[in-house]
Amino acid sequence: MFIYALRATTLKLFGIVLLAAVLLVSLAVMIPVYGDDTLAAQAEGQEISYVKIKTNEDRIGFLKQFGWEVQETPEEEEVRLPAEFDRVFSSYNEIQKRQGLDLTKYAGRKAMRYTYKVINKPDATGDVYATVIVYKNRIIGGDLCSPGKDGFVLTLEGK
Repeated sequence: MFIYALRATTLKLFGIVLLAAVLLVSLAVMIPVYGDDTLAAQAEGQEISYVKIKTNEDRIGFLKQFGWEVQETPEEEEVRLPAEFDRVFSSYNEIQKRQGLDLTKYAGRKAMRYTYKVINKPDATGDVYATVIVYKNRIIGGDLCSPGKDGFVLTLEGK
């Protein structure tokens, strides 16, 4: 058995503390960041915030940033995002990516889906709905859709 005794002189103690601090800083720099709390998109020259969405008023305010007026009461549903995306959900995620969002980070997780009826899309035939998907007070997805015969699914910007 090998035993090593170390005397904690001031210089050695300072060296150990400095080495530990350098190691901690190095580890902190290498930790990956999965969610950027400053995620924002540009719409009509203003910054769109996707975070701190806690209440119905917050969600309505979020949609107003895109110019949408919606009915006050949404349809609410807890959904589980699929663990593996099929062709249809992959296509839907492409719409999300066009607006700076990506659902792959949330695969297999439960989120809340809120669907609002849009009341100011005059060029649409039939009803138009705005959907936002919220995970831990953060918008992780959303779209505009019309379920009619000539229906569509667009980004929240209407593109």
